[in-house]
Amino acid sequence: MKVESIMQYEVFTVRMDDTIGTIHEILKRAEFHHLLVVEGRKLVGILSDRDTLKVISPFIGRLSEHPRDISILDRKVHQIMTRKVITVQKSTSVETAANLLLENNISCLPITSTGGEIEGVLTWKDILGCYMARK
Repeated sequence: MKVESIMQYEVFTVRMDDTIGTIHEILKRAEFHHLLVVEGRKLVGILSDRDTLKVISPFIGRLSEHPRDISILDRKVHQIMTRKVITVQKSTSVETAANLLLENNISCLPITSTGGEIEGVLTWKDILGCYMARK
């Protein structure tokens, strides 16, 4: 089975200069956990909700909030994104994609064309859902 049969074709992209505050708000309201970072049409990074949670202060919005807690929200995506993105193509087997997720301890693989354009995304949940549907 190929990745194209279970991948998500809708992706949400952000730019390198978007703020962490903006990204945090998007991810709080979204049903997804990964944002692809683009420059023009080129994939340059990936950002997960866990990446933002690592840098955002737990004191934001509380009485103990300090100006330094708020200043983190003004930092840019390029300061915390993962730059070395592991990608696959639609023709990649689901087994190969699953192995890449496990070997690299990641939860998402952007799907790109041979020209490097974003075509979708595959997560461990997509693979697990496929497995469960086959039972």
